[in-house]
Amino acid sequence: MDLVFATASQLAQMIRDKEVSAVEVLNAYLEQIAKHNGKIKAIATLDTEKAKKRAIEADEALARGENWGALHGVPVTIKDTLETAELLTTAGYQPLKNYIPQQDATVAARLKAAGAIVFAKTNPAKLAGDYQTNNPLFGRTNNPWDLSFTVGGSSGGSAGAIAAGFSPLDLGSDVS
Repeated sequence: MDLVFATASQLAQMIRDKEVSAVEVLNAYLEQIAKHNGKIKAIATLDTEKAKKRAIEADEALARGENWGALHGVPVTIKDTLETAELLTTAGYQPLKNYIPQQDATVAARLKAAGAIVFAKTNPAKLAGDYQTNNPLFGRTNNPWDLSFTVGGSSGGSAGAIAAGFSPLDLGSDVS
């Protein structure tokens, strides 16, 4: 099985069963991103150092018999419009280019409470207010299967990340 195209639930089970380590899974995604994100631009911000530390902690916890939850050790991404504590959150908007929240949005906190490792933020439309993912900070997210097309929607980075095997699970959003 190609780790980067496994589902989040498959990865969680594989990590729990110690078929693969959380570190190995994270590294597979980081390698996939390094190879392909330059052309796709689905990932806006990576938190490699903290994510690697957290993946090591996840593996050590399992070795002690601890389970953090349903997503124990699974790396995930979050749309750059949702606040993540101590991780750049810009909404693709120039005035927020250096904004680092001190707390998580509720959905981000719940993912972490379930054992997930937030390792990257995905590219949004500027302020999530467009039908295409393009913003002045991170540029246009391209369709991973045909780079001449954009990934539609304000959560195009989220969609592109999943389609390209950059993440098994991403939190996006929709205008209601």
